Amino acid sequence: MRIRPGRRRLAAVGTALSTVLMAVLALPSAAADRPERPRGDGLSATIRYTEYGIPHIEAADYTNLGFGTGWAQAADQVCTLADGFVTLRGERSRWFGADAAPDGSLSSAAGNLSSDLYFQGVRRSRTVEKLLATPAPAGPGRDVRDGMRGWAAGYNAWLRQHRVTDPACRGAGWVRPVTALDVATRGFAISVLGGQGRAVDGITAARPPSATAPGTPAPTRTDRERFARAAAALFDQEDTDMGSNAVAFSGKVTANGRGLLLGNPHYPWQGGRRFWQSQQTIPGELDVMGGSLLGTTTISIGHNARVAWSHTVATGVTLNLHQLSLDPADPTTYLVDGSPRKMTRRTVTVPVRGGPDVTRTQWWTRYGPVVTSLGATLPLPWTATTAYALNDPNAVNLRASDTALGFGKARSTDDVLRSLRRTQGLPWVNTIAADAAGHSLFTQSQVLPRITDELAARCSTALGRATYPASGVAVLDGSRGDCALGRDADAVQPGVFGPARMPVLKDAPYAENSNDSAWLANADRPLTGYERVFGTVGTPRSMRTRGAVEDVAAMAGRGRLEVADLQRQQFADRAPAGDLAAADAARACAALPGGTATGSTGTTVDVSAACGVLRGWDRTLRTGSRGALLFDRFWRRLTAAVPAARLWQVPFSAADPVRTPRTLDTRAPEFATALADTVAELRSAGIPLDARLGDHQFVVRAGQRIPVHGGTEGLGVWNKVEPVWDAARGGYTEVVHGSSYIQAVGWDGGRCPVARTLLTYSQSSDPDSAHSSDQTRLFSRGKWVTERFCAEDVRSSPALRVVRVRG
Repeated sequence: MRIRPGRRRLAAVGTALSTVLMAVLALPSAAADRPERPRGDGLSATIRYTEYGIPHIEAADYTNLGFGTGWAQAADQVCTLADGFVTLRGERSRWFGADAAPDGSLSSAAGNLSSDLYFQGVRRSRTVEKLLATPAPAGPGRDVRDGMRGWAAGYNAWLRQHRVTDPACRGAGWVRPVTALDVATRGFAISVLGGQGRAVDGITAARPPSATAPGTPAPTRTDRERFARAAAALFDQEDTDMGSNAVAFSGKVTANGRGLLLGNPHYPWQGGRRFWQSQQTIPGELDVMGGSLLGTTTISIGHNARVAWSHTVATGVTLNLHQLSLDPADPTTYLVDGSPRKMTRRTVTVPVRGGPDVTRTQWWTRYGPVVTSLGATLPLPWTATTAYALNDPNAVNLRASDTALGFGKARSTDDVLRSLRRTQGLPWVNTIAADAAGHSLFTQSQVLPRITDELAARCSTALGRATYPASGVAVLDGSRGDCALGRDADAVQPGVFGPARMPVLKDAPYAENSNDSAWLANADRPLTGYERVFGTVGTPRSMRTRGAVEDVAAMAGRGRLEVADLQRQQFADRAPAGDLAAADAARACAALPGGTATGSTGTTVDVSAACGVLRGWDRTLRTGSRGALLFDRFWRRLTAAVPAARLWQVPFSAADPVRTPRTLDTRAPEFATALADTVAELRSAGIPLDARLGDHQFVVRAGQRIPVHGGTEGLGVWNKVEPVWDAARGGYTEVVHGSSYIQAVGWDGGRCPVARTLLTYSQSSDPDSAHSSDQTRLFSRGKWVTERFCAEDVRSSPALRVVRVRG
């Protein structure tokens, strides 16, 4: 394997490395409440703040760079970060009560107790310490570990040197210093979001059946089909709190022969999965700018002087299940090739505010934890004869920061690909990149369980034969040794696909992804031949993918593209669903007898005024668009009531996947009902049918309404926002998730890239900060930040403020 030379080089320092790690990063189980907290003595960094509170952090090495990054993140986001560290320490029940709920940024746990049981289990089993002690490339490299240590020291230094004023945590006892292990655990939690993190409630609730428990009948075919549909819905990227668009254009279609990149990730606007913008510089070593997920040490999405990249949430299913055959005499013993294997007990105790401590046991197998559900709609009962174990290959992947660091140092898209192949650290995203030489790249290089279609066909249980084709979730026979996942020769860890198996598209005129599979990254050069676990081929695309491919293909066709064209695409706010259906809806509305329709309550509603509003709508979700709100509320109702197979007259065709399905079937009785209910809803709320969107889609910051443009997933808008409807308060009154750290990047032959950026929800979550809503107001107006990347541009900023931070 190509990784062996690196392993030989590291072997000589393996013992010393482990010693250093244990001294600096370890959390001894006997002293779990007294972790080492880096003080940062002797560490320093220079932070130059420019417009909108964007920090440009310069330091001598990775430890000092981490120090400056931790300090600056704490200055903007101390309460959000501290809340996350309470989660990672398994102390939410202690501080906030067992029944309250975390913000969902670090796992899917429905309640604090479940979250605490899981993360206490991670700590007691020393999971993260073992990953830190694993030599690279299977484990994190030294630069990344130095950055984690520095980040913790910088965060702690800020806490020592400042009084917290954010009302979200001012004076709170749970705002405490952190350790490098806490920082690493945050990286672990992000890595397993699509695997163990998705199943926290099912892991912590798993209990072996009692000897007197009645037997559970085997699932019927109907049960299996229902489970398969639920699994497909669970892993459907159209219904998640994270998504993204990104497109890279090659020099073949740009004005100057250089690449262009537009990145538009859709992430939560509140909580611990926000982006935070910065520039990180180590002179002569690293110079990179972009957005980082909070609590992480590297740039997640960004660019340097020569290459830019973004990520989109991928369709690869990052987990699989093993169905266990149990010993009839002991439900905690499972059989492999007829030999008994005892489950491992992981017992943890969680302190609870206002009540006694809670002690629970989790059960682990050679495949991973026993799990009794993947959410409320996917039960996996543990019976006297059967249990299910969850395999999550990202539970041994702490390499995402190494991958990101490789991107930061890259000089080309080929270097980006080399970083992916060397580190193999991305758990659940695709990568789209462009460079100054005119190259473009799309690749679905992620850490996936090595489920080949052949293995699934040979080893799927009856349940797996239903789930795998429908959703990509494999359920393998855990009683057979020949059903093990195996190892690819070029993979850095067993049980995952190696780089040679990953879908890759290089130097296409455009390479685009909007959270569908790799198939149509370029509609003229479709990618095929990958295993089902990566995603589907020849299936209907989302409305957002269809609109995106139409838009970027047309842009490539026009050619002569510049950064300004990317900016126009980002905020065009075109609604593909409106282009497909609004005219049909208007005609059908006008044809209703008497201009009335019957609502779901049986009430007759005059809908005649809606017909002209739908006809006159400009098919965009701009703040000034009239009719956008009416169509949005109508479309949500109609698509919720009518299955996709009945919604359109022209069905999907794999030969024409961007233009089909089409032609709204207004003959469905649900059409008139949805229209009547929408008109009644808006009138009841006092909202005119032709209201400007921005008057009723907004966020409130510092007591003032800020209009928000963009639209929901079902409308297919590139500039996606998922807002909260509150008719009593005037419409959509907050954004849950949507466009977040946006960047449009190109090159003009000079030393500095041409970059325009925007952090839609702004740098700080402290409502009293000057930078809690300044970029949100820019976003409302469709404006951008002209980035200051080169040192002379930073120094010339009229808002320049220089802070030299020290431990």
